[in-house]
Amino acid sequence: TCPFCSKVRAFLDYHGLPYEIVEVNPIMRKEIKFSSYRKVPILLADAGSPLQLNDSSVIISAIKTYLISKRNSLEEIVSFYPPMKTVTEQGKEVLEYGNKYWLMLDEKETKRVYPVKEVRVEEMQWRKWADDWLVHLISPNVYRTPKEALASFDYIVREGKFGTVEGFFAKYMGAIAMFFVSKRLKKRHHLQDDVREDLYEAVDKWVKAIGKHRPFMGGSQPNLADLAVYGVLRVMEGLEAFDDMMEHTKIQPWYQRMEEAIRKAVV
Repeated sequence: TCPFCSKVRAFLDYHGLPYEIVEVNPIMRKEIKFSSYRKVPILLADAGSPLQLNDSSVIISAIKTYLISKRNSLEEIVSFYPPMKTVTEQGKEVLEYGNKYWLMLDEKETKRVYPVKEVRVEEMQWRKWADDWLVHLISPNVYRTPKEALASFDYIVREGKFGTVEGFFAKYMGAIAMFFVSKRLKKRHHLQDDVREDLYEAVDKWVKAIGKHRPFMGGSQPNLADLAVYGVLRVMEGLEAFDDMMEHTKIQPWYQRMEEAIRKAVV
């Protein structure tokens, strides 16, 4: 249910990279006690010895660089994305990665992957948009009403590592909590009274940017922006917000092409 985790999984699936999923209990988080970095996703790569990669966009950029280049080890590539401490508007200290949308390629590799400069700029722009705007529309939409919040947590409890009693409390207390959190997020990100409208506008803006003459942002094949947007939207599948989005926007043809592209890659 985490859009950042879903982005990484979409990327790994499309590139045929095998992985094991470790569901992190959102309350106890004992599965990531080994890490000083306390957000998900965390990716542990089998690179001779386990190599920890943090931040969904860094994970994607580093591994994509490795798949294209092979000049450097994955460990060396990860070092090109140093974390920097910064303070949010709320006064909270966080780690940020200033160049996380940049692939570390030489000139020859860059021209092979991005024949014209605008293609690279466009991909980076929309990857950033997915992180800075699209992800912030998910929670306010899936927890929009008490009924939707309960349906979302019913799914979370089914998929997560919860005991019977813990799952009961997580479902009902989590749904109540996230319903009110979603209202704060709505205010923080200056969303409309009906947050569905922001979701509809966002995905239609994405479809318009792709245009009518290419199946994906990446042209004939999905690029990193396609995978990021698809990964974010996918977490709403099975929920009312997803069905409403499909019915009231023009996203469905592109979304189905993405599903097919990833299905072929996995097979």
